[in-house]
Amino acid sequence: MAKSQSDFHFIGKPQRKIEGLEKSSGRALYADDIRLPGMLHGKILRSPYPHARIVSIDTSAAEALEGVHGVVTGRDMPTTYGIIPWTPDEYPLALDRVRYVGDGVAAVAAVDEDTAIRALDLIRVEYEELPAFPDPVSALRADGSTPYVHDAEKEGRNGNVTKHVHMEFGDVDGLMETSEVVVEGEYFFEGTTHTPIEPHCAIGLWQPDGSRRDGLGEPTRDERGDGTGADSGPRTGSGKLTVWSATQVPHYLHRELARVLDVDPARVRVIQPLVGGAFGGKSEPFDLEFCVAKLAMKTGRPVKILYTREEVFYAHRGRHPFHMRYRTGCDTGGRLKSVDAEIVLDGGAYASFGLVTTYYSGQLLCAPYAMPAYRFDSTRVYTNKPACGPKRGHGSVQPRFAFEVQMDKLAERVGLDPVDMRRINFIGENTRTVNELRITSNGFLECLDAVERASGWRDKFRKLPFGRGVGVAGSTYISGTNYPIYPNRMPQSAVQMQIDRSGRVAVFSGASEIGQGCDSVVAYVAAEELGVPLEHVRVYRGDTDFTPVDLGAYSSRVTFMLGNAAIQAARKLRQMVQQAVAEEWDVKPGEVLLAGGRAMWAPDTERQMSTREAFNLAEAKFGTLGARGWYDTPKDVHGDYRGGTIGASPAYSFTAHVAEVEVDVETGFVDVKKIWVAHDCGRALNPVLVEGQMEGSAYMGFAEALMEEQVFKDTDHGRAGLHDGPSLLDYRIPTSMDTPELESLIIESIDPEGPYGAKEAGEGPLHPSIPAIANAIYDAVGVRMDRLPFSPPAVWREIQAARGAGTLRKPPC
Repeated sequence: MAKSQSDFHFIGKPQRKIEGLEKSSGRALYADDIRLPGMLHGKILRSPYPHARIVSIDTSAAEALEGVHGVVTGRDMPTTYGIIPWTPDEYPLALDRVRYVGDGVAAVAAVDEDTAIRALDLIRVEYEELPAFPDPVSALRADGSTPYVHDAEKEGRNGNVTKHVHMEFGDVDGLMETSEVVVEGEYFFEGTTHTPIEPHCAIGLWQPDGSRRDGLGEPTRDERGDGTGADSGPRTGSGKLTVWSATQVPHYLHRELARVLDVDPARVRVIQPLVGGAFGGKSEPFDLEFCVAKLAMKTGRPVKILYTREEVFYAHRGRHPFHMRYRTGCDTGGRLKSVDAEIVLDGGAYASFGLVTTYYSGQLLCAPYAMPAYRFDSTRVYTNKPACGPKRGHGSVQPRFAFEVQMDKLAERVGLDPVDMRRINFIGENTRTVNELRITSNGFLECLDAVERASGWRDKFRKLPFGRGVGVAGSTYISGTNYPIYPNRMPQSAVQMQIDRSGRVAVFSGASEIGQGCDSVVAYVAAEELGVPLEHVRVYRGDTDFTPVDLGAYSSRVTFMLGNAAIQAARKLRQMVQQAVAEEWDVKPGEVLLAGGRAMWAPDTERQMSTREAFNLAEAKFGTLGARGWYDTPKDVHGDYRGGTIGASPAYSFTAHVAEVEVDVETGFVDVKKIWVAHDCGRALNPVLVEGQMEGSAYMGFAEALMEEQVFKDTDHGRAGLHDGPSLLDYRIPTSMDTPELESLIIESIDPEGPYGAKEAGEGPLHPSIPAIANAIYDAVGVRMDRLPFSPPAVWREIQAARGAGTLRKPPC
C-alpha cells in the first residue's frame, strides 16, 4: 500500500536544491570555469556554404603561425558518429562534403583564442558549391539529378529522406466514413531552438602512459613545448583520454569518443561539470568534444573549445519544423471515432535523434483520449540547414498543437464545451492506448477539473468581451523511454550508496544534473530512507570513472529511473541498520525507525540513539556499509509490432492548461494574461521543484507560441542557409516583463511503479500551452491560428482576412 503524505519526513515537502547555494552565490563551477595547466584554446573553422564538396584543404600556413600547436581536419577522424546507432551520418569534421552553413571543416589549438582565430583565417579551403535543399518540399521532390543531402544507399531511393513511418491501428477509413462530423486542418509548427544560458564547452586531456603528470594533467616541461609552433604530431603509444563537457549524456559521449577515436573505452573518462541549461540541446555528441580530444592527443596538452553564441545557434538540434495535415472524425455526441495524420518533418542536415522523432510524431498522440482508429504517416527529410533534434517535449509538442486545435474545432461543430469534449473522450487509467501503450495512473480528469475551476472557465468561455478569450488543451508525456538508445539488457540507471561511521551518507550517481534537480532527488531519498539530516548527504556525480552508468538527462527519465534505483540502494542499507539496532535492543527489525537523525523503537520512541551510533552498530556487524541500486523498465508495456517500443514508457504524465488572452485587432498583438497549469506528476517529491518545472515548461510553450523562430535566409534574401539572427538580441524569447502570470496546480495520481509514486514533471507541462493560446485567440476574435508563431504580423493578417470575409467576431456559444 502506498504511503500517505504524513508518513514522509522529506518526500513531498518543500526542500532546497542541494547545489542551489553554490549556484546562486557564484561558487558553482561550469565547464568554461575549468583551467588546466598548459591549456590550449581551440577554434573550429566552419563552412560558409549550405552544400558543397570539399576539393582541398591547406592548413600549412595555420600550422606555421606562432602559438599554434595543432591543426586537425576530417581526415584525422574519418569515422561517422550519431546518437542513434542505426543512423551515424556525421563526421567530427566534414570529410568530403559540407551540408549546412556552419558545418565544421578544421580545428586548431593555440596558446589563446585570438591566435586560434587568426589561424582559422590562414586555412585555405577550396569548395565546389552544390545545389542546396532549403526546405522539405524541394528535398522531397529531388530526383537525383543533383546530389542528395546524403547519398542514397539503394538505387532509386531519395537520399533526402531520413526516415518514413506509416502506422495504422483500427479501421481508420471505415470509421472516418461513418463519422457524423469530420474536421480537416493543415498546420505548421516553425522550428525553434533551446537558447540555454551556457554555450557548449569541452576540454580534452590526453595523458600518455608513463607521462609525469599530476591528477589534473600537469605537463612536464618537455611536454609543454616552447609555444613557437605546431607540435610535431600525435603522441604514440596508449594513454588515457579525459573530456570535460557540458553534456546531458556523459555515457553516450563516452561510447562515441572511444569508438570514433579508436581508444579503448576503459581508457576514456568523461566528466560532466554542472550544466547551465540544456533543454535537449546537449543530448548528443558534438564536433567540439571530438576536436578537443583529438587536438589534446595530437599536442599533448589540454585543449578547450567554447562555442560562441552564434555557434550554439548553428549547432542547434532544436525543435523540428512540422508540416501537418489532420482529419479527425467523431459522432454527434463528440466521441472520437477516427484520426488520420500526415506529417513532414524538416530535419536539417543530419539525422540526430530523427529516427525517434519520426516515430514520436505519431506514437505519442494516443492519450489522454481514447481513439478507436488511428493512422499516421510521417516523413523526416534532410535539408541543408543545421540539424534538428530533441527539444523539451521531443517530437510530440508539434502534433499536440495541431490535434488540440482539431479537438476544439470538433467541439464547436457538435456544440460541446471544449472541456466537456475532452472529458467524454478520456482514455481512463490502467488501460492501453489504440497503439498498445500501457497506461497506469492517470490524473487527467483531475487536471481538467483543476484548471476549469481555477480559471473560472464556465464564467469566461464565450462570455468575455470581444478581444478577450480563454482556451483549453490537454496532453500526455513519457516518464522515460522504455529502452536505451543502443540495445542492451543492462540497467538504465544505477546508484551506489555508502554510509560512513561519522554519520555521513554518500551517493554516487551517474545521472546528469542540468538544473532539473536530480542530485537533490537522490539526496532526498537517502535522507528519507536512512533518517539523516539532508546536510549529511553528499552526492558525487558526473564522472564516468567512479559513478555507475546512468543513460543521461533526456525523455524525462531521471526521476523515475534514478529515483527507483536510489530507493533500492537506500532500503538495503536501512535494513542492515535496522537489523543491527534490533539485535542491540532485542526487538524486531521492523520496529526500528530511522528519522530526524535518530534511530527509535516504534512502540516507545523514548528509546533511541543517534543515527551515527546506529550506523556504527551496523558497520560492526556487517563491515563497511555500501549498497547498489539499479532500475530497468518492465517489458510488457507496448505492442508487438515494428516500432512498438518507440514511445513506450513505464508511466505517463498528464497535463491540462487554460490560457486567457487579449488580442489587439488593430496590431495583431496577443497579450497572454495568465496560464493555469495542472499537471499529474504522480507524487510531487518536492513541490517547489515540480512547480518550477511546470512554470518553466509553460513559459517555453508560451515563447514558442508567440515569439520563437529558428529560420534561415533563402537565395532571394541573402546567402542561402544563413541564420536570420543567431544571437540572443535577434532571436526573440520572452523576458520576465513579457511572461504571463503562471499558476501551477499539482495533481498527484500516485503511480504504482514510480519512486514513491512519482512521474515526470519536466517536459509534459509544455505541450498544452501552445494550443491553449491558439484556442483562446479563437475565443477572443473568431480567428483560427493554425501556423506558428502567433506573432503580431501573422495574427494581423488573419484578422484582416476575417474582416474581409465578414467573420471577425466573437464565436457563437
